[in-house]
Amino acid sequence: MSNVCEDQVFSSLFKAHSKTVFNYIYYKFGNEEKANDAVQEAFVKLWENCAKVSPEKAKSFVYTVANNLYLNVIKAEKVRLKYAKSVDDQSSNLSPEFLMEEQEYKKKLDNALGALPENQRTTFLLNRIDGKKYAEIAEMEGVSVKAIEKRMHLALKSLREQIDGI
Repeated sequence: MSNVCEDQVFSSLFKAHSKTVFNYIYYKFGNEEKANDAVQEAFVKLWENCAKVSPEKAKSFVYTVANNLYLNVIKAEKVRLKYAKSVDDQSSNLSPEFLMEEQEYKKKLDNALGALPENQRTTFLLNRIDGKKYAEIAEMEGVSVKAIEKRMHLALKSLREQIDGI
């Protein structure tokens, strides 16, 4: 029987889940540094509790700890998602009009995403950016698949109302 206290088991759990836990918390925080801190802290807590947590429950444990860390931080902060601007190498070949329209569209999208309630924004980004299935998101959030479907429906409805042509 494997044990989370074994280096190999812990290492494989970290490799399997640290990136998705990071993305999950990043979408909530909108801050890479805080997301990294939450992931590290969650895995430290897993290590500290390795004798109490079975390998089957480790994923859920890490998500729960990271989410609780997030909830503690947002009591003191307002959550606002930030996006890093990335300029594509091919952008120099595009017309200035196209680049301006693209910039305006991105700004509209950023504003529309920022206006979504946190749970809808997180659900939308986990599904559309990370490709997570509703069942996976429901497990991460500790809610039913129906609740995730409702959040996604409301997020899409809101985005359609705020952005023409989406």
